[in-house]
Amino acid sequence: MTARLGVAVVGTGRLGSIHARVLSQMPNVELVGVVDSDLSAARRVAAERGCRAFADANALPESVKAVVVAVPTTLHADVACPLLERGIACLVEKPLAANAAEGERLVAAAARSGAILMVGHVERFNPVITAVRELGLRPRFLDATRVSPFPFRSMDIGVVLDVMIHDLDIVLHLVGADVVSVDAVGVNITGDHEDLASVRLVFANGAVANLTASRLALKTERKLRLFAPDFYASLDLAAKKGRIVRPSPDIRSRIREFSPIGVDAIDAMRLSKAVTEDAVVVRDVEPLRAEDEEFVAAVSLGRSPLVTGAHGLAAMEVASRVVASIQERLAAARRPESSA
Repeated sequence: MTARLGVAVVGTGRLGSIHARVLSQMPNVELVGVVDSDLSAARRVAAERGCRAFADANALPESVKAVVVAVPTTLHADVACPLLERGIACLVEKPLAANAAEGERLVAAAARSGAILMVGHVERFNPVITAVRELGLRPRFLDATRVSPFPFRSMDIGVVLDVMIHDLDIVLHLVGADVVSVDAVGVNITGDHEDLASVRLVFANGAVANLTASRLALKTERKLRLFAPDFYASLDLAAKKGRIVRPSPDIRSRIREFSPIGVDAIDAMRLSKAVTEDAVVVRDVEPLRAEDEEFVAAVSLGRSPLVTGAHGLAAMEVASRVVASIQERLAAARRPESSA
């Protein structure tokens, strides 16, 4: 019988508790323990999941070979680096760290020890994104919207590192080229960090992406639209569904058949044959479960995970450029106009 992989979760907040639930249900995993500086919180989750509670990750036993780090972003590097240096694989929740320098520390620590470092960009495991990746679509223009009511959490970072980074990672993944231009605007309302942000990215291969994020919206919406000469895709990441429209090979000749004075019902019927519209076929999976399964598989097999530390760092670096662009615009708006 194959030995189960010893795993622990550091941080027993909302995400950490979900990871603990998922890992405790996996047959090839032994959830050895959960860690929280609030030992009473760790004990509560440990009692629910049948494992041990710890107040310090350094106290985890040698049987732990992999750890999910789900503490506040500003603590990611301080918590994960010592674990990585011990050779313990880490799945660090997104964003990888509070800034690019700390992200580089994490990537360097993993490289020195050879430990696997994965980043929790869970939207990569959203079944609609998985389906699009498997179709091999290469968009030329992308439009992402990710908004929600105020979450009362993650106030140590702004909306760019908190939620827009999901779409930055997806866009970088789908485009597959370097970002050459960043032009962003944003607004601080509840504190020192931006709560609303919009950015336009231009890539080295000519692709363009517009991304909007807000944590002060009246409703939750997570949508992504992809455009290219040979397809248009509309994806609802919250509902985990989407549709792809493709032009027929003879669309130009069909369009020329239409009346120049308008489109009547018969014309509309003919136009419907100029394109095909299909639902994106998705699997019924829980994204976070798929993420944890990928982490466990990568550690067990000694292979690179789907979302590496380098991927997480790349998303962070672009996010840092977005925040810098926002701050530059805000600073310019505060400067008095020069006298004539």
